Amino acid sequence: MIELVDYGFGPGARLRADEARLPGREGALAALETFYYALNGKDLETLVAGWADDPLVQLNNPIGGILRSREAVRSLYERVFAGSLDVQVTFGDAATYWMDGSVVFAGREVGTYQHPALGEQPLRIRTTRIFAYDGAWQQVHHHGSIDDAEVLAAYQQAVRG
Repeated sequence: MIELVDYGFGPGARLRADEARLPGREGALAALETFYYALNGKDLETLVAGWADDPLVQLNNPIGGILRSREAVRSLYERVFAGSLDVQVTFGDAATYWMDGSVVFAGREVGTYQHPALGEQPLRIRTTRIFAYDGAWQQVHHHGSIDDAEVLAAYQQAVRG
């Protein structure tokens, strides 16, 4: 089943890690919301725990490139959280593809980050997150991209310092 949903998971997202153990839609949505709780709140341990512990989980994004493994995900977000960026995004406008034991959320992250020299800057990322169920819903793949080359370059520079 495919549906279009504006989830609105952003800075007000809740920690629902216990509910992410539930099979079915509610568990998957709890895992997604918990990810945005952790991202916006710079909660590294919760964010990493939401990823499957497999050497082939993959994160593709404008900052880290193509990364594989839970530890590589940890390393990237440690850098992001250690800086002064204060990324705040809300996930919505998502085509959601429900399958037996997995779900794909393909939508947009819209928000801001703090640039060291320019102050608050807008952030718009096309993002796809794939979760699989194996006793708990965990992320197995993420792809994010920024379409505007100038915005992308400024964001990469801000992260790299």
